[in-house]
Formats: sequence, C-alpha cells, structure tokens
Amino acid sequence: MAMIGILGGTFDPVHFGHLRPALEVQQLLGLQEVRLIPCRNPPHRPPPQASAAQRLAMLESAIDGHPVFRIDTRELGREGPSWTLDTLVSLRRELEGQGVCLLLGLDAFRGLSTWHRWHELTDYCHMVVMTRPGSVLPEQGELAAFIGLHRVLDAAALGQHASGLLLFTPVTQLEISGTAIRKQLVAGRDPGYLLPEAVIDIIYKEGLYATGNGHEG
Repeated sequence: MAMIGILGGTFDPVHFGHLRPALEVQQLLGLQEVRLIPCRNPPHRPPPQASAAQRLAMLESAIDGHPVFRIDTRELGREGPSWTLDTLVSLRRELEGQGVCLLLGLDAFRGLSTWHRWHELTDYCHMVVMTRPGSVLPEQGELAAFIGLHRVLDAAALGQHASGLLLFTPVTQLEISGTAIRKQLVAGRDPGYLLPEAVIDIIYKEGLYATGNGHEG
C-alpha cells in the first residue's frame, strides 16, 4: 500500500531538527512524500511569532528543489484550534486507499493524552514516533496501554494497513529547537547551520525574531 507521511508544527521557524528526521523516516518507510502542515492556532502552546505568510515562505524556501517534501496549508485556512484529528479526517477523505503516517517526536508522543480526542487518531493514521537511541518509553498509564494495543516492531507492517498501528523508530536527533533559534536571534547571534540558509535570509529580510518572548516551540 502506498503511504505518505505528515509532520505538523508551527515551524516558527522551520529548521533541520524538523527536516532531517522526517527525511530519514521517509527513506525507512518508502513514503511517497512527507507533507509539512503548518499549524494556524496551536492548541497547546502560545501563537507563533511569525505570521502564517512568513512561516509559509520559510517552509517553501526550506524545501525548494527537494521532491520528497510538500507543504499542505489546510490548517492555515481553517478557523479555530488546529486539531490534528480534524486534519486527519480531511486527509482520509482525499487519500482513499493510501496509508497515512503521522510523524511525532517522542516528547510530543508523551503528551499525546492531552490531545483532542487522541484515542481516535489511529482510526485515520499510523503513528511513527521518532526516538533517540536508548529512549525509554512509557511503561504505565494510558500511554502504556495505547502502546500495547497498537505497537508493531516491523516497519513493513505499516504498508499492509491504512491506519491503526504505532511504530517507534530511532532517527538522527538534532538538538535544535525553534525556541533556541529565536533566543539566538534576539541575542544577535548567527543561527547558521541550525536551519537552511534560505530560511535565514528570510528571517533577516523580514526582521523576524529580533525581539521575542522566548516561548517554547
């Protein structure tokens, strides 16, 4: 079964900590593409500092010329909180017969039980959790039960179903965050090699993050 990956986030700004792990998962699973889905109204964090148009421009510049990545703007055009479930429901209507893999970092997965109707997510997708080698998974509580119900150890199993499975896979974890990049920019430091040069050019051209509140993201 053909499969695509989706990676959501504020991308404020997009950086190599988003792109490199997603590329590795694409190669591991043979995904047709990875869709980057910028969030308009994140339910669990403060609003992005850059505007939707600015974040979209940074994403476009970051993936220019790379055929694996595609930008999906459906959340930017939707009012209200950007619930992942709503995005998955709309994708499933369009992708009949294809598998959808929701890509998550382990920290995001650990907070999954706070997500809107989180038990329903695997009705519409597989979850692929990108981990550091040696990461410790939840061993008790709701998430442990969820893992026991949905986890597979063989990546090939995902291609046999359109949704419903959970895979943990180690990837190259780059200790890069939007928070750290914004703080460096506020301090007047060069963020080179943390994100694509084309994104840095837009940040300087638009005067982004020269001051900021330092919220996490």
